[in-house]
Amino acid sequence: MNYSHKFKVKAPIDKVAEFHRRADSMAAITPPPIITQMHQAPTQLKDGSEMAFTLWLGPVPIHWRARIEQLTQYSFVDRQLSGPFAKWVHQHTFQAVDAANTIVIDKIEAELKSHWFWKIIGMSMWFTLPLLFAYRGWKTARLLAAERVIE
Repeated sequence: MNYSHKFKVKAPIDKVAEFHRRADSMAAITPPPIITQMHQAPTQLKDGSEMAFTLWLGPVPIHWRARIEQLTQYSFVDRQLSGPFAKWVHQHTFQAVDAANTIVIDKIEAELKSHWFWKIIGMSMWFTLPLLFAYRGWKTARLLAAERVIE
């Protein structure tokens, strides 16, 4: 299964890339009612960094472990090491439109687990990706705009 999404944010590419390399950004851009509970993550993502977290889908805890790979100045991949999918590879890419605007591109390649429970959880998560990424785009723009006001 493949999914892609892109959105434009009014912020320079360096600010957008730096925002996404902060481990706390994930929880900040995850929509309610999902709660992200971080167990292990570096402050700043680096190539080879691992993150362990739980996504709470209501009362259902989804434990996830991911590794950051192929980190460059304007892109990185997070690969699921363990979690609800048989395979999950999420590529984050940032492209400058001009000095003040950036396109954020998310591409996901995933495979469902064969067990019926995880297949249901995975399909439920997969079908909500458009809502998840619409929220992430909106929230990223708001948070980066707030940072501009502070500076």
